[in-house]
Amino acid sequence: MNILILGSGGREHAFAWKIAQSPLCDELYVAPGNAGTAAIATNLDVSYNDFEAMAVLIAEKRIELVVVGPEEPLVKGIVDYLHARPELKHVRIIGPDSLGAQLEGSKDFSKNFMQKYGIPTASYRTFTEANLDEGLAFLEAHPMPVVLKADGLAAGKGVIIAETAAEAQQSLREMLVDGKFGDAGNKVVVEQFLKGIELSMFVLTDGEHYKILPEAKDYKRIGENDTGLNTGGMGAVSPVIFADSYFLKKVEEKVVKPTLEGLKAEGIKYVGFIFIGLMNVKSEPYVIEYNVRMGDPETEVVLPRIQSDLVTLLTATAKGTLQDVSLSISPQVAVTTVVVSGGYPGDYEKGKVIADTDKTEDVVVFHAGTTFNGNTEVVTNGGRVLVLTGIANSLENAVHKSQRAAQTVQFEGKYYRHDIGLDLLRYKD
Repeated sequence: MNILILGSGGREHAFAWKIAQSPLCDELYVAPGNAGTAAIATNLDVSYNDFEAMAVLIAEKRIELVVVGPEEPLVKGIVDYLHARPELKHVRIIGPDSLGAQLEGSKDFSKNFMQKYGIPTASYRTFTEANLDEGLAFLEAHPMPVVLKADGLAAGKGVIIAETAAEAQQSLREMLVDGKFGDAGNKVVVEQFLKGIELSMFVLTDGEHYKILPEAKDYKRIGENDTGLNTGGMGAVSPVIFADSYFLKKVEEKVVKPTLEGLKAEGIKYVGFIFIGLMNVKSEPYVIEYNVRMGDPETEVVLPRIQSDLVTLLTATAKGTLQDVSLSISPQVAVTTVVVSGGYPGDYEKGKVIADTDKTEDVVVFHAGTTFNGNTEVVTNGGRVLVLTGIANSLENAVHKSQRAAQTVQFEGKYYRHDIGLDLLRYKD
């Protein structure tokens, strides 16, 4: 079949890398893609938020399966739009409709959903500018630290952990009054700070049945030892040493099953991936957030551990026959290090020539923010540039492979964290 992946980052390159291995894939397209996807697929210069252009492209290229990478087109309703086109009725899409996408598109919706269906999560209140004074008083009396979340999509930057009441109150004013996160911050969820260790679970569902994919831990802060500003992710590890079979079973029973049953009870036919951000609090799972797509850079450690044919899994998901296919997972460890542009997550320059990616032996190189310049050289085109995944029989060896590759790759101003996975090497119950 002809397959189209929407997106341009490391996640989408990882999908393309895995899908291209399948004998079921005839032609593979990525819109808009990057320099990495160009080597294994055909890039199409179309924005994934241009629904009309995307529909024309799907018809022209005789696409049979669409995999939606980023959250934005899902929340904006690309699945609804494509399903409403009579000429595209046969096209199968991996991704929820706009109703299902509210799990990520609105923090208030997702917290209400968790509360309604008994899914363990932090206690919370939601405030708008209309009840700002009530919110300020609530923060004055709330134990610190406290977490403030913009209700809508804020490109991973809409979360603030405030250490003092004054800091929390200032942040609430900035979000609701000053528009710090634009329309995404018109509502703010204030929630209890959970102390524990974070991990991510990934579920693939056809609306009735599900497969639990390999879990992962990512590293959000720009600085070593989780210091500095939040980023889109500086690295990831899978599997996760502190998520034993007993804990994962708790997640399935207390989180995964109630989530899927809740979606059905709400009349939502959910087809696609559910990313569940979790906090392990004294061996009990609490949901921090839902995402309605795979994470990045977690995808770059999850997909390499899936031994099954991904196109078979995705096709069964779209058809509603996921129970008929098996999921095989490698016991190996995958560690990925993200190499970023100097200045990220703040201002950074683009167009820096990237050298020595061909010398990164024994790792999988996923492109995130790359493109070609006029000389067909690969250059930087984003904050997160390359995602370098080492796979080995031990965590120590996977860390070594990934870090060695990050050291080898060269471009002006490059930066990466040297401690990805080291906390898990030191981990004790």
